[in-house]
Amino acid sequence: MKKTHLLLHILRETQTFKIWGVFLAFFFVCAFVIWVKEPGITTFPDAMWYCYAVVTTVGFGDMVVVSHLSRILSVILSVYAVIIIAITTGVIVNFFNQMIEIRRKNTMAEFIDKLENLQDLSKEELADLSMRIKKFHDGIKHGK
Repeated sequence: MKKTHLLLHILRETQTFKIWGVFLAFFFVCAFVIWVKEPGITTFPDAMWYCYAVVTTVGFGDMVVVSHLSRILSVILSVYAVIIIAITTGVIVNFFNQMIEIRRKNTMAEFIDKLENLQDLSKEELADLSMRIKKFHDGIKHGK
């Protein structure tokens, strides 16, 4: 549960929620304008379907726009979507990189603590520590 809270915190801190909110508002405005302007798109759900095809760059081809305004909005919407997806992907990748870094630091701190307190470790703990040191050394030797 902590990881979910951390991800939500990162999304809030990076303003990703606001960015998505503005994008969704723009999406619905585009769908509304296209619904009003396009003779071949007669319902708002059809306009949303068209915008979805534009945003996902799927381009099903079942609906097309013919007015210049709708075409311009389609281009802007598709470019905007690519930017939003890139930003969101970057935020998520950064989140996972931070999680890996936290684990690495915790593992290193635990390892150093054991090294500093060798005299207090049991035979099993010493054997485990020895095995971990060998694995670490082998990883360095083989470039891992």
